[in-house]
Amino acid sequence: MDFLKTVMLNKKIGATIRRVEDLNEAIHHPNIGTIFLLGADINVLPSIIKKIHADNKVLLVHLDMLEGAGKDRAGIHLLARMGLRGLVTTKPNLVKYARGEGMVVIQRLFVLDSESVKTGIKMASAVKPDAVEILPATVPQFVIQEMKDALGVPVLGGGLLRTEEDVRLAVSKGIDAVSTSLRHLWNMNF
Repeated sequence: MDFLKTVMLNKKIGATIRRVEDLNEAIHHPNIGTIFLLGADINVLPSIIKKIHADNKVLLVHLDMLEGAGKDRAGIHLLARMGLRGLVTTKPNLVKYARGEGMVVIQRLFVLDSESVKTGIKMASAVKPDAVEILPATVPQFVIQEMKDALGVPVLGGGLLRTEEDVRLAVSKGIDAVSTSLRHLWNMNF
């Protein structure tokens, strides 16, 4: 699978949504193809999935922040039956379960120091996500390159991006795409 083409829809910016009320803005934004949903509840998820798919956008739900769904194999199976096609998680066991359900999975890694880079690579190598998202996106270039070399998957970045220059710098260091909640950054074109 060509992750950047089929999941990011050849765009460098994905919209991060923390509140369901803000979803319509991302759905109707002409520059946004991928929506990272960081806050929702299992009861509203089916209507969200239907709406986003109807608009030919890609939805990636951050499972660790989803209320009401079990953070286990059964919970992921339920989400797959609802029609959810993609997840973001920090938990390696959930990556395996979601991959088993045929979902696209991004493993989120927090990069705090050299040890967290090694640990992140080790975890992701074991479960084989479709991509990794590192936070913050402002890490040094060598970290991004180490991740790419070791994992062979796209590296996304999120967090601590405030300006267009921040995004350009992250991409110039090798970040393949970014997720951001800042609306003014959604307008960027690459």
